[in-house]
Amino acid sequence: MPRTAILPVRQNRFLPQPVRQPRLRRLAVFVLALLLALPAVTLLPPAGRAEAQERRTILDMFFGRPRQEQRVYETYGDDGNTDREPPPRARRPAKPQRAKPRPVPVAPDTPEIVEKQPDAKTVLVVGDFIAGSLSDGLKTAFADSPGIVVEDRSEGSSGMVRDDYFDWPDMLPVYADDVKPALIVVSFGANDRQQMKIGSVREKYRTDAWTAEYTRRVAAFAALARSRNVPLLWVGMPSFQSPAMTTDMVTLNGIFRAEAEKIGGQFIDIWDGFVDEQGKFVTTGSDINGQQVRLRGADGINLTPAGKRKLAFYVEKDIRRLLGETVAPGQDIPDPSGMKDLVVTAPTSETIVKTQPISLVDPELDGASTLLDDASLPASTGRSARDLLVEKGEAPPAPFGRIDDFRMVKTALAPGTPETAEPATPVAGPVPPWQAVPLR
Repeated sequence: MPRTAILPVRQNRFLPQPVRQPRLRRLAVFVLALLLALPAVTLLPPAGRAEAQERRTILDMFFGRPRQEQRVYETYGDDGNTDREPPPRARRPAKPQRAKPRPVPVAPDTPEIVEKQPDAKTVLVVGDFIAGSLSDGLKTAFADSPGIVVEDRSEGSSGMVRDDYFDWPDMLPVYADDVKPALIVVSFGANDRQQMKIGSVREKYRTDAWTAEYTRRVAAFAALARSRNVPLLWVGMPSFQSPAMTTDMVTLNGIFRAEAEKIGGQFIDIWDGFVDEQGKFVTTGSDINGQQVRLRGADGINLTPAGKRKLAFYVEKDIRRLLGETVAPGQDIPDPSGMKDLVVTAPTSETIVKTQPISLVDPELDGASTLLDDASLPASTGRSARDLLVEKGEAPPAPFGRIDDFRMVKTALAPGTPETAEPATPVAGPVPPWQAVPLR
């Protein structure tokens, strides 16, 4: 019998037999999970109705995001197969809110402008920008006066030095013929702190030649104004924030005063109205009513409306006096010399009222000249009651009548008797209540 050859079974080299069974198990588990998930997938809303989930950034995680109003969907249509957003709900009309009444701004008190008389007298104001401020203040002061008109012919950048820019000796007759003034008010000096051309030479400021020529020009201009046979009021310069400028204005005011008074004019000093009690420049001071207001601008040169009115206050009285009662009949103009800035000063010895002291241990009030009767006080040893109590344990005796006076017999001490002495022997007869108090 022939022998049969037994061949070995060929195995898969790529997938060994023990590995096939676990792979089949995983495949079966996946298919089972897929079948279980199909009912849940069918219950989800259509893809068109599902809201896309927005991504959250790191800023949203820390700070959150504004809450958005969620849309609510309701079922409408036939058989409930159509879903759409419900129509917006009708809002109730808002109640009309009452407008709060706004505060009405209080307008400053301005004088009532009255109609001027046909024969009203004219005041001509000439000079630099200080004269322009003076003119504004005078117009306010005489707004209710029918008998006077203020004519402003000032030039802000002019002066007595730069005659090449504005020649006042040539222009003053033109202005005087135009307005025919009854009074001329002059104010110069704020623009004159510069070199002056004398002939062909330019002279520096404050030299002897400059001062001599400036004095001559002021005198000539004052004589020209007086040649019109009308009163002349030359208003001095105020102080300024610059100390050097203030010092120069003092010198120029001296020239103005001397030359105006030589030809019969009047110099009006306004210096005290714009300085404090120590003569220093002030930005804020008292107005014509004594109230604290701002008088000067931020540059320390120009004047505020209150400062212009105060400047005109010094000239107003003299204008009314020179032009007569027809300017403001029945009005009483106060004296500007009594108007000072309100500065709190320490009381002097003359304002202190001295009275005689009254002794607190003098029941008869006989007018003792020594307070607390110092003759009865013990002589001081240089050590306080605290030192005696801490070092020696000695407490000072309580004064008569105090709550810690524990003496058996409380007797008032006679004047000059120390408190450590023995109580005096009671005197027969009635005892005043302040000398003996029985112990209860």
